[in-house]
Amino acid sequence: MTPDGEDLQRAAALIRGGGLVAFPTETVYGLGANAFDAAAVARIFTAKGRPRQSPLIVHVDSIDMARTLVLAWPDAADRLARRYWPGPLTLVLPKQPSIPDIVTAGLATVGLRVPSHPLALALIRAAGMPIAAPSANPFTQLSPTTAEHVRQSLGDAVDLVLDGGPATVGIESTVLSLAGSQPLLLRPGVIPLPDIESLIGPVRMAEGAAVGAHASPGMHPQHYRPRTPLILLAAGDPPPVGRGEWLRLGREMPAEPAAYAAALYAALHRLDAQDLDWIAVERPPDAPEWAGVLDRLTRAASTSDGSQIRGESRIGVE
Repeated sequence: MTPDGEDLQRAAALIRGGGLVAFPTETVYGLGANAFDAAAVARIFTAKGRPRQSPLIVHVDSIDMARTLVLAWPDAADRLARRYWPGPLTLVLPKQPSIPDIVTAGLATVGLRVPSHPLALALIRAAGMPIAAPSANPFTQLSPTTAEHVRQSLGDAVDLVLDGGPATVGIESTVLSLAGSQPLLLRPGVIPLPDIESLIGPVRMAEGAAVGAHASPGMHPQHYRPRTPLILLAAGDPPPVGRGEWLRLGREMPAEPAAYAAALYAALHRLDAQDLDWIAVERPPDAPEWAGVLDRLTRAASTSDGSQIRGESRIGVE
């Protein structure tokens, strides 16, 4: 249910007063605080159990607001923002000093995006300021795509949860850095890389695990994880022993990448509540339009050192 005007104004007042508000975006639900208030932002890290070396995305309501927060606005940023904003694209650019270091993990850059959910935009405008917001869930766990997911995972650590219905994109935004000599893809999403390159030319891919301050959210090797062990398998692989469920491409899950992304976290939340021994997910195609989904599944099925876990190696050993 969409909150009424009173709920929105209460949420905006909480943001202005240093509170935490969970709010819907088209990607996932975010846990928001005033991006200019370092103490409020520190509450986000505490509520999530998130390490300080993982920066936050700052949500703005327009290109004009974004430009007030950066030292430079290159032509590539303008092209991408005019094509994909509002939408699931985060641009990383050199930041203005007005953005506290805690938001950016001490880095000289900040990730910015304009969400397309009308309630997210209304909250930013009612608060009158940019809102720093990672996903509204404990660090490394499954991202929330409904208000109920937030309530179940964070409880009273959040001052208010705005319910805007299920997220329609379903996985986190594409993150692209324009701070260096060549564009760098830090996190894939639902926007295929060839589409981005058609606007701005060649884009490098981030390689290896992040060391020290992460250049982007979502770069930890373990991420997006249900509590139930998740196993990423090929279509013909046998399932592990024990009680579990398969998510097969074109059967339990949609065969089209955007629809798959929109359904993924909701399906994993549902299965995670069933006290299973394992969740097996059929590996999607290794194609540009599937890159965001494949990234999330690979990290969800990873060990702490980033290596892949297969079959019974995660079952019955604890």
